[in-house]
Amino acid sequence: MRLGTRRSALALAQAEIVAGLIGDCEIVPIVTSGDRGAREGDKSRWVGELEQALQSGEIDIAVHSAKDLPGGLAEGLALLGA
Repeated sequence: MRLGTRRSALALAQAEIVAGLIGDCEIVPIVTSGDRGAREGDKSRWVGELEQALQSGEIDIAVHSAKDLPGGLAEGLALLGA
């Protein structure tokens, strides 16, 4: 299983926790437009690339802070909270 997350220290730490619970998975760090300093837009700039990676099959799941999620997710995606 491929677990996608942002490259920030917090995101990687959260992903490590989830990976430890899941077991056999690979963490795939992804740079988002929010990480690249995009100033315009809304919270989707922090998750857009993660959503695209999920939809393209590049990753199987994504770990992300709920506080940075936009009001709605892309079609076909679901939110699982812990």
